[in-house]
Amino acid sequence: MATTDAGGEHVERPLVTPEFLENRRYQTELAETASGDHTLVCLPTGLGKTTVSLLVTAERLNAVGGKSLMLAPTKPLVQQHAEFYREALELDDEDVVVFTGEVRPDDRAALWDDARIVIATPQVVENDLVGNRISLADVTHCTFDECHRATGDYAYNYIADRYHADAENPLVTGMSASPGDDEETILEVCENLGLSDVAVMTENDADVAEYTHDTSVDWKRIELPEVVVEIRDAINEVIKDRLSQLKELGVTDKSSADISEREIQQIQGQLRDLMNNDQSEGYQGMSLLAEIRKLRTAVTYVETQSVESLRRYFERLKEAARSSGASKADQRLVSEPKVREAMRKAESYNDLHPKFRQTRMLLAETLGIENGERVIVFTESRDTAETLVDFLSDHFTTQKFVGQSDTDGSEGMTQTQQQETLDRFRNGEFEVLVSTSVAEEGLDVPEVDLVLFYEPVPTAIRAIQRKGRTGRQAEGRVVVLLAEDTRDEAYFWKARNDQKRMKRELNELKSVAGELEARLNQTGLDDYEDGEGTASSGTGGDETATRSGDSTGNERGSGANKSADADSGSDGQAGLDAFADDPLEAADGDEGAAEVDSEATTRDEGNAGTAGGGTAATTDDEGTVASAGRDSEDDPVEIVADQRELDSNIARDLSTRDGIETRLETLAVGDYVLSDRVVVERKTVADFMDTLTGGDRSMFEQVGDATRNYGRPVVIIEGEDLFGARNVHHKAIQGALASLAVDFGASVLRTSDEDETADLLEVIAGREQETADREVSVHGEKQSKTLPEQQEYVVAAIAEVGPVTARTLLESFGSVEAVMTADKDDLLEVSGIGDVTADRIREVIASDYEP
Repeated sequence: MATTDAGGEHVERPLVTPEFLENRRYQTELAETASGDHTLVCLPTGLGKTTVSLLVTAERLNAVGGKSLMLAPTKPLVQQHAEFYREALELDDEDVVVFTGEVRPDDRAALWDDARIVIATPQVVENDLVGNRISLADVTHCTFDECHRATGDYAYNYIADRYHADAENPLVTGMSASPGDDEETILEVCENLGLSDVAVMTENDADVAEYTHDTSVDWKRIELPEVVVEIRDAINEVIKDRLSQLKELGVTDKSSADISEREIQQIQGQLRDLMNNDQSEGYQGMSLLAEIRKLRTAVTYVETQSVESLRRYFERLKEAARSSGASKADQRLVSEPKVREAMRKAESYNDLHPKFRQTRMLLAETLGIENGERVIVFTESRDTAETLVDFLSDHFTTQKFVGQSDTDGSEGMTQTQQQETLDRFRNGEFEVLVSTSVAEEGLDVPEVDLVLFYEPVPTAIRAIQRKGRTGRQAEGRVVVLLAEDTRDEAYFWKARNDQKRMKRELNELKSVAGELEARLNQTGLDDYEDGEGTASSGTGGDETATRSGDSTGNERGSGANKSADADSGSDGQAGLDAFADDPLEAADGDEGAAEVDSEATTRDEGNAGTAGGGTAATTDDEGTVASAGRDSEDDPVEIVADQRELDSNIARDLSTRDGIETRLETLAVGDYVLSDRVVVERKTVADFMDTLTGGDRSMFEQVGDATRNYGRPVVIIEGEDLFGARNVHHKAIQGALASLAVDFGASVLRTSDEDETADLLEVIAGREQETADREVSVHGEKQSKTLPEQQEYVVAAIAEVGPVTARTLLESFGSVEAVMTADKDDLLEVSGIGDVTADRIREVIASDYEP
């Protein structure tokens, strides 16, 4: 960098607002290091990592030009960074633009071209790169904030790959107070982001120490009341019973109710082996394991949260058990005598949890006796957060701070509401902020007198993030509530040991930075300088096949279906007996999926606590692509992917291939459009089998829609062992395949994995666009329907019965008119029509029209 500003009170640099930034030597030294190479910057929370990145950005824009991209995991954090950059840099406000899912895709494309600094959530940038809306070619500095997230298939990894490959003059800065629990994790983050230098400052450094203050941590041990122990013990008895049944199946020798998650994963692996070997015990065991997971969640609520949280959880279980398509696991649970006993005791208990009283006492001490001004209370559960707000509001001015997604019985907060709440807290309009994990990372939460952990958190990274909310300008206090002889104990020791190890690792990291850099360079990261890096790319790295496992973009049965038939699986479509004469031993659909009680998140919303980015469908990009005719053989092959397909790696993979241009759309039909006549519906083997065993017939609806809009619909079934994956008769599977081909006219193709699917899509698109010279259209070929097709369409629209049932009705009654005039008894005589469907048909036809 040009100068180090040694001795000055404020930083004086080109583009930096005069007399705005305090001149801290450690910040300018870190910025100088980061300006020279792709660097991981490690600095304790609250000591100005963002300032380091800003100084590097100012240097690059002044010396090299181009534009800067800064990525942050949440919308509030993006807004916070944007406000800081606009104040700290001598640029017009419109030169610093914000990219989140709230900005329309077409607007983002226009803003990108004119911006000098873009601050964005990673999912939006990932969408725009896959959709070919933006180019990273002229980005001269890319910052990954909270870079410890760069593991697995988080969007940071894909963006880093594209940046190193596409940028003409790249420079990467990764920032975190807690880059990983051990050296290997830190190395993984560095490799995924293409970082080759490490700059670490700890609280022990002389330049840093004067800006830090001691933060004491007190552990308050809480004894559980007798009634709470009785409720817990009743639930644990059921866990022991389910474990004994699993023991009889030969998949475990565990009998203790405090079975660990690792042990549950081992049992699940053995059960999957049984299922793959076509043994019904595997399905039985998975259902039992699903019960155990739900019961363990209930134990966690009553032990560590509150009886009120447990009551809410029981209510959700009862509602799930009463719903259509309820799993056998849910139904068994709510009828289990011991569980019902626990429910009765929870209903009659007139207290919450001793942690609530302890919380109130600590707040009274801090805000009353010690004349404190602000307190943050962190909790893992939104149920607990809302109950705490109600409980504390009788004594203190209290507000909640939660993520943006709605959950069962709880509304999320919009980005505007989040920002307004933080502003009011900062301005002293209320005393207590009760927050879930959304406020842990990076947010400029005001300095507080007390950070109260309602429960220990099990990871060092999150504990460090939370503790960083205090002790910035003055001595701060952290108190952790710990329920004795509960899961809190295990989390306490795990977090404590992890923190000690991380602190040791950071100190070692500082002392052996040169050695670490040598290890990084040995992995070939220097190849990024030549645009050859493939550390975790979707096209060549070893990570490709493992990034998302069995994740797909096709799980739309719970609200994201493109089909109009939401519940046709119960009566609206023919059952599996239409495909085979033999009965099926269908699973009850409970395959041991973990019960998740944390805040649900959706892609592009940037809620904290979502490491993976997610798995929910993206719905912010609603642009449509015009038909793209091919003017010459040099034009790229175009593939239009549905937004929901970003849950797999296929669209990302294709976007990195030479000669391929990808676009993202919210497609009404199909998952991939390859020409004006070819649309592809992709299903993994698991998705395909779920269609057969789970009552969700949406696949046939989706293929029917594809047939009506495109001349050459294709179904790709991805994965191994189609006929051995589930306990389903092979004739039923063959019947379903035959139905897709014969009844719907779809070509059914098989691939082994995502890589092979991407290859096949590329080949088909090339044949269509290069060989056949066809255009791409998301609306398909406009085809006139035959008379039978029009008749099927009219009947299929009645109460959304679907095309297969429409054909059955027409074959039985002979005409549309006869179907319309048939009474319920006549309808019930038709194969595949039950009471629900018959009533629905008669209701639609016979009810008065009331707009």
